[in-house]
Amino acid sequence: MPQKEFKPSVSFGEKHTIMEAEKTKSQIEERVFSEEECKAQIRLQEEDFIQGLIDAAGYSLEERQKIEIVREGKLYFAFHIRPLSEEEYDKCKKKYTKYVRNKQLGMKMPEETNGVKYRDALIYQATVEEDREKLWDNKKVWAALQEKELQIMNGLDVIEYSLKAGEKDKVLEAIDRLSGYDANLEEVAKN
Repeated sequence: MPQKEFKPSVSFGEKHTIMEAEKTKSQIEERVFSEEECKAQIRLQEEDFIQGLIDAAGYSLEERQKIEIVREGKLYFAFHIRPLSEEEYDKCKKKYTKYVRNKQLGMKMPEETNGVKYRDALIYQATVEEDREKLWDNKKVWAALQEKELQIMNGLDVIEYSLKAGEKDKVLEAIDRLSGYDANLEEVAKN
């Protein structure tokens, strides 16, 4: 029997119609448990919950998506991306945000974010390590681009010169989808 393919998403429970709820209600036996019986019921489910948490936490190690850069029918290169954690998004944002000190409040305030570097950093961070080494951090690629008089200081510069703005948008959309930021999230939350 073929396995059902699941897409990364967030679910807040099942959606039932009123008729389904009535059918379910008639099939459910309501029982009152003592405090000790409640604890026993929780303990029965605990292993399933623990395994579910462990499986869910491994998302960044297991989920991958192949990105192919194709222009006019020609495949230029391909690489794999993985989901990013919220902390990784934040780290990239902070690194490329300029802060100024507000003397009245006595604290640093964000002034502006270098959007180009931020987007490049997200792509770089989401690229799996093996592909990062082959593409973005490859010294041969750096030397070849420097021969074309392009200023290459790090892997982000390779991304900047290798991907068109629209291609970056599509890669970032794929990263966001893998990371759980999909367009249907609001609809899932409503249900």
